[in-house]
Amino acid sequence: MKKSILTRLKEDIVLGAEGYVFELERRGYIKAGPYVPEVVLDYPDALRQLHREFLRAGAEVMVALTYYAHREKLKDVGRENDLEKLNRQAVRIAQEVAAEGEALVAGNICNTWAYEPDNPQSARSVERMYQEQIGWAVDEGIDFVISETNDYLGEALIALKVVKGFNLPAMVTLATVQPEKTRDGLDYVEACKILEANGADIVGFNCDRGPATFLPLIKKLRKSVNCFIAAQPVPYRTTRKYPTFESLKREGVRAFPLALEAFLLTRFEMADYARQARDVGVNYIGSCCGTGPHITRAMAEALGREVPASQYSPHMSLHPMIGKEIKKANQQFIKDWKD
Repeated sequence: MKKSILTRLKEDIVLGAEGYVFELERRGYIKAGPYVPEVVLDYPDALRQLHREFLRAGAEVMVALTYYAHREKLKDVGRENDLEKLNRQAVRIAQEVAAEGEALVAGNICNTWAYEPDNPQSARSVERMYQEQIGWAVDEGIDFVISETNDYLGEALIALKVVKGFNLPAMVTLATVQPEKTRDGLDYVEACKILEANGADIVGFNCDRGPATFLPLIKKLRKSVNCFIAAQPVPYRTTRKYPTFESLKREGVRAFPLALEAFLLTRFEMADYARQARDVGVNYIGSCCGTGPHITRAMAEALGREVPASQYSPHMSLHPMIGKEIKKANQQFIKDWKD
């Protein structure tokens, strides 16, 4: 029997991996703009393969690709009639691949773009969308739910209420695109404290910021809540001047979302982030939009883990051009160390 997410978090760090939408867009299976995961129905093998690559790279949770798979977004691409089929199939594919290892399966809900803080009708609409998605996911046998990229605390609280209504562990993470507060005016850390008080099992942040501008928030959060915390930044070189990947510019032109490659962090920098997050006390470590299996593997290995994909980890001393230089440098290092 699989250990639950809460048991695993009590015992050790859990490594996650997200960014499915960005990666599948790069591979030619999702349309940039709406970012609706039509791939679930149109090219299920492409999604199945990406799940498998993340599993081999060390991810311990297969997140069902139901991000933006709610009624509001499917209307944008004329596929509202595929709503239930898409949600159920996404969970089934995640279940199939999770069974190849010992991974858990997370149901997934996100910001809807339909929530208006001062509009009770919009809140009821959002709640119905979440009820639909999570209900289908529960039918298919998920282990817990990730509610992510929440711009509004109010919308995150609706998601949390729905998840707890199904008696499932809830991981609720906020987007951090605004400088200091959610879109409804709450300090990010204070918002997480409110989520904890309302029953969230795991709170934290995902997306928007790269490690450099992400870690300061996480350090504050770890000192402020008692529950498990999650931290899944984007693998981009954000700065104090440009704190989010939406704000990054190249030659004065905004790079988000289709020209971000110039700002992409290396696997080594993301491995270093994993170590820093571990040292801060993060319980659920992962990465978001822009990540790939090679980054997840590097993060897993930075946490001291050998994963199936480690069989093919780099061995540059065997490279025909630079291998001899590397061997010579290593030999000199060993000699100097002994001396």
